[in-house]
Amino acid sequence: MSIFHRKNESGRVPGRRAVAAFSGLALALAAGLGTGAAQEVPASAAAAYEDIRATAGFVPSFVYAFPESAIAGAWAELKALEFSDDTALDARTKALISLAVSAQIPCQYCIWLDTNSARAAGASDQEIREAVAISALTRHWSTVFNGMQVDFETFKREFGGEAAMAVPAP
Repeated sequence: MSIFHRKNESGRVPGRRAVAAFSGLALALAAGLGTGAAQEVPASAAAAYEDIRATAGFVPSFVYAFPESAIAGAWAELKALEFSDDTALDARTKALISLAVSAQIPCQYCIWLDTNSARAAGASDQEIREAVAISALTRHWSTVFNGMQVDFETFKREFGGEAAMAVPAP
């Protein structure tokens, strides 16, 4: 059953955007999995949990593993960048970038969610394969450049120098 058709704890089916949003949060929280002793939840954490629930229809269990003192900031960053339509990158591009990074980390949780998020955002199987292949090529050539200690100044000069990479002023 697709994650887009499975009902969550509230009996609702999470929206595609909600599932896409959690790919970044899953990556940010993956290192913090575990459970702690029950204690009073700080107001900022409680507000974040409620906003996650209001936005996505549920709060994934892994979210509670993140430090309560930092969850509000982690959620705000994720919501403003990955979950927002008011950014320079569309949801498909964000999911493909996240998948490429996830493949290199590697993070099985992120790969699974990012692949589904990319498909939900309209990415084709070919685009998904190319994103992963580009990440592999980047890792490959980075290994060659660094392992063989290619001179960075020579490298830049051969590719047009600093001026070739200059970003024009807005």
